[in-house]
Amino acid sequence: VQLQASGGGLVQAGGSLRLSCAASGRTLSTYAMGWFRQVSGKEREFVAGISRSGGRTLYADSVKGRSTISRDNARNTVYLQMNSLKPEDTAVYYCAATNIISTTTQNYDYWGQGTQVTVSS
Repeated sequence: VQLQASGGGLVQAGGSLRLSCAASGRTLSTYAMGWFRQVSGKEREFVAGISRSGGRTLYADSVKGRSTISRDNARNTVYLQMNSLKPEDTAVYYCAATNIISTTTQNYDYWGQGTQVTVSS
């Protein structure tokens, strides 16, 4: 499966962004999906995950209550709605696919190219 992340940009603190991850090559419903982020010089970290059906979601404590992961299997797309953005949310955001929902980077088999999110103070 090929993944294409989009929707990043520059936003002021307190603002919102919706990231999208479009899949091609295979039906998205085959995979659990995750969003990760990475700041230069730091390890990639888990942000949110969603099961194949969308019935189960997981969030990092740093974004819980401010972000919502969702999916539209008919459109082969996963979303990450981020609200009340903070400067510390600045990172490159990646979407990834795996067999079973997980918070562990190493469990994900397919990765998109990343989209930059920059939050100004």
